[in-house]
Amino acid sequence: MTKSNHDATPGSISEEMGVLTSESRNPSTQDIDLLPTLGILEKINDADSGVPTAVRAVLPEIAQAADKAVDAFKAGGRLIYMGAGTSGRIGLLDAVECPPTYGVPEGMVVPLIAGGEEAVHRAQEGAEDSPELGEEDLRKIQLTSKDMVVGIAASGRTPYVTGGLRYARKLGCTTVALACNKSATIAKEADIAILPEVGPEVLTGSTRMKAGTAQKLVLNMLTTASMIRIGKSFYNLMVDVKATNLKLVDRTRRIVVEATGVSYEEADRVLDRCDHNAKLAIMIILSGLEQEEAQAELDNADGFLRLALQNIGKN
Repeated sequence: MTKSNHDATPGSISEEMGVLTSESRNPSTQDIDLLPTLGILEKINDADSGVPTAVRAVLPEIAQAADKAVDAFKAGGRLIYMGAGTSGRIGLLDAVECPPTYGVPEGMVVPLIAGGEEAVHRAQEGAEDSPELGEEDLRKIQLTSKDMVVGIAASGRTPYVTGGLRYARKLGCTTVALACNKSATIAKEADIAILPEVGPEVLTGSTRMKAGTAQKLVLNMLTTASMIRIGKSFYNLMVDVKATNLKLVDRTRRIVVEATGVSYEEADRVLDRCDHNAKLAIMIILSGLEQEEAQAELDNADGFLRLALQNIGKN
């Protein structure tokens, strides 16, 4: 006969998981298997509506983490995500979007997932249960004290993440724990704990749902805020976006037009001169400087377009 949580022995994984809100049963969805499709969707939507509120409650901790990410970037360090399963894939999703969106180098935001690349597509049994594997993956990427490591685990107890955070702390890295339980074990291994408690899932333990949504919202905020803080926007325009396909070529054109008020034809002319670098094109148009001079002013302002324009009295 299968043992239930009520039969858990002291110190067992069943006892440990049984006290986590992300693993408990949701009283409002006990009848979900009897509902028509629309009724099921209404239950899911009702549950999801509480996620932003849970995230808002931890904004101060997210802000601390974003500030530390800025410090890491300025010191030449990296932002590193570690997770298993859904958590690892959410970290991967956020990391791979940073180079095209913000024009940062590949490897500035690094995703690690328990089990490696194969785990992106299918579960790698047992990989998340090894704290040694977490440390090993950080060694492979030559972790240094300049880096910041974010451990992501809905339950907050994933051994792979715990081992990675523990090793990162030994090296003197800033460490962040992102989990959806206030009693998260990984919080003990982190300098900053971001713990949006979203409560029980619609289907018990299906943490790809509310917990996954909360993790995605937090990582969106973490990278967006830190990238803005290092000069990757002009007002609310993504001026460092890489024009790597037709859609993004058009986006850079529209960004230049929005920022300067020139025609599409003029935007194209300047963008062609500077290899579709929207930030540089805007600087050239608004400053009236030649390309080399405009680039020098941007460099002097550490890439902050608004500051570069202010420095020459143009904004």
